[in-house]
Amino acid sequence: MILVTGATGTVGRLLIDQLLVAGERVRAVTREPARAQLPHGVDVVGVDRTDPASTADAMRGVDRVFLLTSGPGIPEYDTAFAQAAADAGVARVVKLSSGRAGDATATDPIPAWHRAGEAAVRAAGVPWTMVRPLGFMSNALHWAGTIREQGTVYAAFGQGRIAVVDPRDIAAVAAAALTTEGHEGQIYTLSGPQPLTPGEQTAILAEVLDRPLRYVEVTPAQARHALLEHGVPAELADAIMALRADALEAFTSVVHPTIERVTGRAPRTFAEWAAAHASDFRADTAVAGTVRS
Repeated sequence: MILVTGATGTVGRLLIDQLLVAGERVRAVTREPARAQLPHGVDVVGVDRTDPASTADAMRGVDRVFLLTSGPGIPEYDTAFAQAAADAGVARVVKLSSGRAGDATATDPIPAWHRAGEAAVRAAGVPWTMVRPLGFMSNALHWAGTIREQGTVYAAFGQGRIAVVDPRDIAAVAAAALTTEGHEGQIYTLSGPQPLTPGEQTAILAEVLDRPLRYVEVTPAQARHALLEHGVPAELADAIMALRADALEAFTSVVHPTIERVTGRAPRTFAEWAAAHASDFRADTAVAGTVRS
């Protein structure tokens, strides 16, 4: 059985679908099991991250773990899950980390949190794989409201390029690492096929939606305020803004061949992702985006 943490998040939910198609038994960890709305056959459990006993209970009968934690608690949560996995005799842990964790010059919070989490997984002694995506294509969903209402994208750091990744490709790499051999001790840095600025993403969205859109660069303070209005806690908003500032550096614009090497197919383009999510950006449609880094 495979334990999936962060089961209702962007990558976790996609991973569950892919594992079920592959015929795997899945146990999903979520903070609110009654609201999870996961497919029939998934064993949904709640875990109190402050209670080691509940984490140990979730590990019973599990032989592989997908570890997805977020926020300032990443080091603590990863330590707890990794130790519980070791105690349960789990054969493999695949941790979703941050692309910037592999950049020695990145000292801002999110890569630092993930480096500590990775260290905890290694220290637990369970065979591991680290999956380190660069920016998520799905973060563009935060622009959906102003695209629908104003035909405008507001974003900071307009000159920064990120080789953004489709979350489905991240899930596909994680699924391969969980279900096939040869991934132990591997660090997979994932990128999409093309580094893009916010303005270039806006132009692609305009073409897909067949309507004119404009990009307006805002200050970092304005972008931070928008995150707070979206419900992001202040500490996490500051961490996200620090990570976005790093898009000005060369590291985030590098295209990596990892997705095709692991899955056997090329990563999806931003245009393909946008076409699949076009309804989110059209009038009278709801958006359910999650910031990931």
